[in-house]
Amino acid sequence: MFKTASLFFTLLLPVMLSASGVAAADKFTLEGFFAGKSKAVGSFSAINGVKRKFTVDLTGKWNGRTLTLREDFVFNDGTRDTKTWRFVKTGPATYSGTREDVIGETKVTLQGNVARFSYLVYLDSAKQANKVRFYDKMVLRSDGTVLNTALVTKFGLPVARTVVSFEKAGAKGKMKSR
Repeated sequence: MFKTASLFFTLLLPVMLSASGVAAADKFTLEGFFAGKSKAVGSFSAINGVKRKFTVDLTGKWNGRTLTLREDFVFNDGTRDTKTWRFVKTGPATYSGTREDVIGETKVTLQGNVARFSYLVYLDSAKQANKVRFYDKMVLRSDGTVLNTALVTKFGLPVARTVVSFEKAGAKGKMKSR
């Protein structure tokens, strides 16, 4: 009996663990992942040959309705930048987001472990020049990290791509410092 039960759990445990990982990924919310400290590594590459790698330290504060997400960027050339998103939860799986360089607001929609949103931004916000549109897709992966891929367009044509991998601070990370 003990051998049979032991064999049953040995065979069933991996299935149960992978199912729980999927269930956890299906409960993706911006506040669930980004409240508190997290970090990211990423890259931006444009069709004109511009390539930039960066790291980001993020601090998220959730007040029950709004996630305020401060992003402190350090680029591979040493330049620094700070951006702050404000995501207001508008429904169980929707948010409205604003940021200082975003024109208007974005609507974020969650479906399972995926968040999608699109927004207009000035790449040179001081001069309000070089307006582009980002199409972001964030996926909560089974290892607990979030992968964000974004297509950047100008006049409807693809001009750049950005890839960013996020993890909770203190997580046993797979991220490399850049």
